[in-house]
Amino acid sequence: MKRALISVSNKDGLVEFAQGLEKLGYEIISTGGTYNTIKEAGIKVTKVAEVTGFPEILDGRVKTLHPKVHGGILARRSEEHLQQLADNQITPIDIVAVNLYPFRETISKAGVSLEEAIENIDIGGPAMVRAAAKNYQDVIVIVKPEYYWPVLKELELEGDLGQEVRLKLAQEAFSHTASYDAMISSYLANLTGQVFPESMVVAGEKVYELRYGENPHQKACFYRALNPGTGLPDARQLNGKELSYNNIIDTEAAWQLVREFAQPACVIIKHTNPCGTAVAETLDEAYDRAFSTDPLSAYGGIIALNRQVDLKTAEKMAEPFMEVIIAPGYDEDALERLQQKKNLRLLELPFNSAEKLLIRSVEGGLVVQEADRHQLQPDTLQVVTEAQPSPGQIEAMLLAWTVVKHVKSNAIVIARDGMSIGVGAGQMNRVGSARIAMEAAGDKCQGAVMASDAFFPFGDTVELAASYGIKAIIQPGGSVRDQESIEACNKHGIAMVFTGIRHFKH
Repeated sequence: MKRALISVSNKDGLVEFAQGLEKLGYEIISTGGTYNTIKEAGIKVTKVAEVTGFPEILDGRVKTLHPKVHGGILARRSEEHLQQLADNQITPIDIVAVNLYPFRETISKAGVSLEEAIENIDIGGPAMVRAAAKNYQDVIVIVKPEYYWPVLKELELEGDLGQEVRLKLAQEAFSHTASYDAMISSYLANLTGQVFPESMVVAGEKVYELRYGENPHQKACFYRALNPGTGLPDARQLNGKELSYNNIIDTEAAWQLVREFAQPACVIIKHTNPCGTAVAETLDEAYDRAFSTDPLSAYGGIIALNRQVDLKTAEKMAEPFMEVIIAPGYDEDALERLQQKKNLRLLELPFNSAEKLLIRSVEGGLVVQEADRHQLQPDTLQVVTEAQPSPGQIEAMLLAWTVVKHVKSNAIVIARDGMSIGVGAGQMNRVGSARIAMEAAGDKCQGAVMASDAFFPFGDTVELAASYGIKAIIQPGGSVRDQESIEACNKHGIAMVFTGIRHFKH
C-alpha cells in the first residue's frame, strides 16, 4: 500500500483530496488539525506519532522531524535504499501534501507580537517539502490545493505522474519554501532596522499572466509581493477586463500621486506622467479641473481619486474614454453608472501604509532605494528674492512641488488655483521641459507659479518663465549659478523659494 503524508495550514479541498487518495488505496498519515479534519470526515487516517513511535513535543514544535518520516520521504526507490528502509522498519512515503503556517497572515494583523510571529515560523513543514521536492522522481510533492484535483485525476487515469509533472511540482515546492523564508527574512530585517540587509530576498506570488508587456511581442506577468500590507495587486476590480502591463504601471503612478493630498483630489496619468492634477472643495470639481488641464492628453488615461466616488463625479468621468479609474470606494449609484461602460476598468483600493523601498532590476542585479516620501513644510521654504511670495502663491507652489515629484526628470510643473496647468516631463534639458509646460499652459501662465524638480544650472529657464508671466518659482537651489537665477528673478519681479530638496524621478 502506498502512503501519503498530509499536513496543511490551508484546509481548502483537504477532505475531497483525502477521500480521493483513500479511494486510490493510499494509507494517509497526518498531524494536528489536519488529522482531526480528515478523521471527522470519516476517512481512515493515522497520526504521525503512531508511525514514528514518538509523541509530539515542545508544544508541537517537533512533530515530523524524525527518521521514519524523512527516511520515508528521501529514500530513492533503489534496491539499496529500500533495503535500508526495511532494516530500520521505515515505510516509504509516496505523496507529501504540505503547506506552511500562515506567517504572512500572522504578521499582517494589527498589534501582532514578536512571540506570536516566531511561533508561526514553520520548521517541520519546510523540511518535509524540501525533502520531497529533492526526491521528486519518487515522491509527489503538493503545496497548493489547486493541484489536488489534477494529481488525483492523473493518478486515477494513469496510475502515476509523469516526470515532467513531478518536476513542475518540485519547482513549485522550492518556490513555496523560498517565498516563505523571504517573508521571515524581511520581517526580521524590519524589526532590526536593517534597510539594506547583506542579502536581499524578493518574493512574489502570481496574480495573473498579462496578455503582453509594454509591447505585444513582450511576455509579462503580474505578481503580488509576499510581505505585509496591501497595494495595487490587492485592489478589487469592479468592472472591465484585466489590467494590461501599461495599465498597471500608469495606475501605480496615479495612485502614488493622488494619495499625497489631504483635500479632495484627482490625478490623470498618461504614460506615467500626470497630465492633470487638481484639488478642490468637492471631488467632481477636482475632476473638472484635472481634466481641463490637458483634455487631449487625458483621453485614454488613468484617473485616480482620493475620496469615495459620488454619482456627480461618476457622471462626468463616464463621458470621455478612459482606461482605468482607481479610488478608495464608490457610492452604489456611482458604481452602477460607471459599470455601464463595460470596458472601463474600475479598481477599489483602500489607502494603506506606503512601500518603504523601491526595487528596480538591472541586468544581473537590482538597485534598491528608499521611496521618496519627503513632505515639504511651508515653514522650511527659503525665500531668496526681493519679491516675497503671497500666501496664495505659496499654496500654488506647494501643489506644483507635490506634482513635480511624480513627473519624469527633467521636470517642470506650472500651477495656479489648485491645479496644474502645464507639465514638461522627461526632457534632456530643463529649459526644454519648461518650454513644453508653458506652451501647454499658454495664457494661463500669467500670474501662475512654476516648480522645478532640480536646480537651474543657468538663468535661461527663469528668463523663459518671465516671458510667459510666471510670478513665483519653487526649486531646490544648490547650483553654483544660483545667483544668476536669483538676479534674473529680481529683474523681473518674480518671487523664488528654495526647498533644499531635489526630486529627480528616473
